[in-house]
Amino acid sequence: MEYDTYAPVGYDRYAPVEHDTYTSVEHDTYAPAYELQPARLPRQHAGAAADTGGGVGAAGGRAEARRAARRREGAERPDALRRLVPQALVVAFLAGGTSAFVASDKAVKLSVDGVPRTMHTFADDVTELLEDEGVEVGAHDLVAPGPGAELASGDEVVVRYGRPVALTLDGQRRRVWTTARTVEGALRQFGVRAEGAYLSASRSLEIGRAGLTLDVRTERAVTFMADGRERTIRTNAATVGEALAEAGISLRGQDTTSAPPGSFPRDGQTITVMRIRGTREVREEPIAFDVVRTEDPSLFKGTEVVVRAGEQGSRWVTYFVRTVNGVRQQPRRIAEEIAREPVARWVKVGTKEKPTSVAGADGLDWDGLAHCESGGRPAAVDATGNYGGLYQFDTQTWQALGGSGRPQEASASEQTFRAKKLYVQRGASPWPHCGGRLRG
Repeated sequence: MEYDTYAPVGYDRYAPVEHDTYTSVEHDTYAPAYELQPARLPRQHAGAAADTGGGVGAAGGRAEARRAARRREGAERPDALRRLVPQALVVAFLAGGTSAFVASDKAVKLSVDGVPRTMHTFADDVTELLEDEGVEVGAHDLVAPGPGAELASGDEVVVRYGRPVALTLDGQRRRVWTTARTVEGALRQFGVRAEGAYLSASRSLEIGRAGLTLDVRTERAVTFMADGRERTIRTNAATVGEALAEAGISLRGQDTTSAPPGSFPRDGQTITVMRIRGTREVREEPIAFDVVRTEDPSLFKGTEVVVRAGEQGSRWVTYFVRTVNGVRQQPRRIAEEIAREPVARWVKVGTKEKPTSVAGADGLDWDGLAHCESGGRPAAVDATGNYGGLYQFDTQTWQALGGSGRPQEASASEQTFRAKKLYVQRGASPWPHCGGRLRG
């Protein structure tokens, strides 16, 4: 899963920093050297001679004692001066060092993940302070002021550790980072509107350094069109089916929705409820028969003789007919059963070459007769429908002459051939109006 990098708003060194509320007593446990009492110089004692004698015997003895006392006093003065001068120098040195010490030492406040403490430090910048305190920061952690910023006494440095969050927001999953320590704070950082939303964790739940998994479904407006009515609800449901139940709409039988019931309902989405009713219909349908053709050399070419008539079969077909919101859909075939098998038609097909001449009729003007009877059209049929072809045969006469079917369905050469045969049998009488054309 990809990581989204969350970059929190930077802090101004002098801007106020919000912290979580803690009850703590801040006190300085570090006492710098310049606050110690200065060492006292050793007290100088003038040694006095102990008078161990009982009394002074003579004047010479008393004078000698006075001279000895003066000699001792003269000897002690240089020693006292020699001891005083170095100690004075040490005091002066300590006074200058204390001034430099005071200038480098800073009193700062360091807050690490909401835990504040006040300290004295000689660090020049934020980076050095964090190193001195053993505080390690990474790419997703927040440091304010930023690393490298100079420190001054009274400054406050804030460190907030980044925490990974596996966030599923309205069905979209992603991995993000936050420096907030609670779910509510993280939602504010992510800009997620939590009012009316479903949260898989409590808002007050603390987020550890290891992070957490959080599912958030914000409140959305969804419109349902069902049973001729429109209903709009606000919901944080995870599926269309859940939102449908919240709207008080139930599905029965084969009912469904325009959006899959398991899909995530989007804000502003309109979903249609489809009431489906299904019935079965059984219909009898015909089965066409086959035509079996066999060649017969005894029949002229173009002649077909039906040996056995064909018969249609039938089947029972079951259809499922569905209506959606009262509108009938295309029936769907779901089963069939043969009720009666079809019977094939058998037909003989002639292969014999047709004769083209008939003795006693070949020299006549058959084209003139055809033009008079039918206008020279082989498929012509008279107004009554009883006569057809070039020579206007009736069907009974045609078949008596060996023709099959109807005369207008035969070729022009076969019609002329059978007309010649008719002429040999009956002369020109079959054509009382046009028969004279045969002689020219």
